[in-house]
Amino acid sequence: MPQPSPRPQEPAASPSVPEGASLATRIRLGLQALNVLKDDAGHPIYGPLLNVCMDSDVYRGLVRAWRSSEAGRRLLRERPSLQGRELDLEALARLPEGTLGHEFVRYFRANGLQPFVTAFPVENDLDYLGKRYRETHDLFHVITGYATDELGEMELQAFVLGNLGLPSAALVLVFSTALRVRREGVRGLGAYFARLRAAYGRGRRSRELLSVAYERLWEQPVAVLAGHLCAPG
Repeated sequence: MPQPSPRPQEPAASPSVPEGASLATRIRLGLQALNVLKDDAGHPIYGPLLNVCMDSDVYRGLVRAWRSSEAGRRLLRERPSLQGRELDLEALARLPEGTLGHEFVRYFRANGLQPFVTAFPVENDLDYLGKRYRETHDLFHVITGYATDELGEMELQAFVLGNLGLPSAALVLVFSTALRVRREGVRGLGAYFARLRAAYGRGRRSRELLSVAYERLWEQPVAVLAGHLCAPG
């Protein structure tokens, strides 16, 4: 995940998606958000904006699916959170090596990262799914094994596109590939696309990861969880 850089001065008014916005308008706003997020992945305004622009229809479908199962209804009712302020990282670090909790903390420390935090209000189930997706991003890295370098991030986006069908993941892939071609040309692009196709297919074959109650699985071995949740890489 890109490390945060000093933030530019915030706009006088937070950008928003007009009611009934066309696909072209939503893509334009999504690209505006990505131009900020490429240097500041945890931006409190443009992260939620990207989700609202691109993913609301998918979240509506996920909400319907979650409401059809007891586990899903429990998540929507309790709205558990993985925000940094609600995680006891020291307690998780004391869990045995190889467990989800221990490896989650190791991931943060190895990459010089802090857990996700947002002040974006959660007023309904769609807001909650958007928040849940952003705060599980780092857990997805741990469970899938995709690295935090540029290629690993794009592999995770391709996995998410296959697993959840989020249009924002497709937009990130197109945006990042364009930046890559501009920077490096087309050399190596075939191998790059092969990695993305493999990650996308793996996501398609895997269990839907967003609705997993990770808060109850800290003591489980990552290897066991990955084998249960993810198709082979």
